[in-house]
Amino acid sequence: MSDNNTTLVGNLTRDPELRFTTGGRGQCSFGLAVNRRYQQNGEWQEQTSFFNCVAWGELGENAAASLTKGTRIVVTGRLDQRSYETKEGEKRSAVEIIVDDIGPSLRWARASVERVTRTNTDNQAQPAAANRPPDPVYGDEEPF
Repeated sequence: MSDNNTTLVGNLTRDPELRFTTGGRGQCSFGLAVNRRYQQNGEWQEQTSFFNCVAWGELGENAAASLTKGTRIVVTGRLDQRSYETKEGEKRSAVEIIVDDIGPSLRWARASVERVTRTNTDNQAQPAAANRPPDPVYGDEEPF
């Protein structure tokens, strides 16, 4: 298990951008601004950190369909550093958040959840929960 986990709460700085790999896997990238307010010498100070985030697969597709610039969200994931070369041949490095889960922040907003039917690798809808055999551990208990 990786010890490289992080949770961030912030606002989207741009609309999510959804692309697909040549294999058809979704990749959603978006920016996240995380604000920190603290007091120094009796005066309030604000600091903002900006992060690039990447969500893959169905998570990315759902994020692109659900989120817009300015939305306040909670992101859990891991830090990832990658190196690349610019068109001019300069070597660069970037740190991103590879997203494991996303949720709306309900501190100053309300949200409604719409369950999405998942598909298997053959793009066939999976059977509804009522048609599936009971889970060996939890039986037919609802997940939440």
